[in-house]
This record gives sequence, C-alpha cells and structure tokens, in this order.
Amino acid sequence: MTFAARRRWAIAACVLFAAAGLTAAAGADQSATTLDRYLDGLTSLHTDFKQTVTDARGKQSEAGSGTLLVQRPGKFRWDYSPHGDRKTESGQLLVADGKNLWFYDRELAQVTVKPVAAALSATPVMLLSGSAAQLHDSFEIASAGTHDGLDWVHVKPRSDEADFNGADLGFKRDQLVRMTVNDRLGQTVQMDFSRSERNGRVDSNDLQFKPPAGVDVIGTPQS
Repeated sequence: MTFAARRRWAIAACVLFAAAGLTAAAGADQSATTLDRYLDGLTSLHTDFKQTVTDARGKQSEAGSGTLLVQRPGKFRWDYSPHGDRKTESGQLLVADGKNLWFYDRELAQVTVKPVAAALSATPVMLLSGSAAQLHDSFEIASAGTHDGLDWVHVKPRSDEADFNGADLGFKRDQLVRMTVNDRLGQTVQMDFSRSERNGRVDSNDLQFKPPAGVDVIGTPQS
C-alpha cells in the first residue's frame, strides 16, 4: 500500500468504528437499534483487532493487527502493525486528541497533522465529535440481515467525496465483532475485534501524541 492509501484506510476504519459510538437518532430505522443496544451507556472502548486488506481482484494484499482505544466524544488511538514486518519501527499510528488528528507512519518516519476542525470539513471524522443527527445526516443506515453467524448493519456515506463506498458492521449478541470497509477502488478492509473492554479506565496519555525526534512533520498542530 502507498502512504496515501494507508492513511486513507486508517482514517476510514477508525472513523467508522467511532461513528458507531454515537447514539442513533430517535425515530431511526430498526437497523440503528442494534447500534443503540451496543452503545447504550458507552463512554470508552479498548479492543484488539486483526486486519486484512483485499484488492479489487479478491487477492489479499496486506494483513496485520493492532489495538484501538476510543473515548467518547471525539478521541481515539489506532495503532497498527503489518504481519511479517520484522522492522522495529513499522506500522501506523492515528491519534485524535480532541484538537488535532495525527497520522504517524513509522516506516517513513513521517507525521501528518491537521486541526480537528479542518479534518472535519473534509472527512467523516465529523462523526467523532458530532451529534446523533449528524450521523444520520452523513450516512444511510440499514439492516443487512444475518450471515456468518452475525447480525449486520450497512453504513453508506451520503457524500460523494467520501473515500469509501460503504461499510458493514457485524454484531454478535449485541457486541461489535467485525467491520468491513469498501473503498472506491474496489479494495476491502476487514477488521475482526477481540478482547474488547467496555467503559474501562482510560489513560489520558494514550490519547495524546508528540512527534518523535527526527521525523518529518507535515502540517501545524493546534495548541
């Protein structure tokens, strides 16, 4: 994957997961009720995940694993490393600290930062700190039936400017265990979640980011 593609997948995957952290609007369709049950009273979530990327021809192009920490509203930490990479510094880190959105590519020794307000204007990251009404304003949400032992909800961006065509969230006993994201190039990212901890203690340091010494920083953070 190119740097741009890795960054796009990181943001899309995290944003969609965190978007599920918003309570569905009153009067939403039945599929949103599944999200309501899962997220009722949710303030934070810490989970491990395994991730695979499949290209438009159905061939797996990447696999890896990582951890995801979400604190509502508007903060998260997504830390990913590809399998088979023996480099000490590898993988990507994405942190939303409430003011800035940081993307650190360890292999390239490069950090990209945008003020959250600027990022919100161009991506579905608005859902991280937006209202329930914004969730339904920005996405179409519909039940996708039951298969593979999971109950599915389909989420489709209303904007043509989104980097992805849609995502499917799979629930088992009202717990989110799988998510697939489909981009406009025909690629699919699947994330399988495990060891999820609901409303656990969150270390504020995990939701902050300071660029390591010697890396290139693109953009100016908000203080």
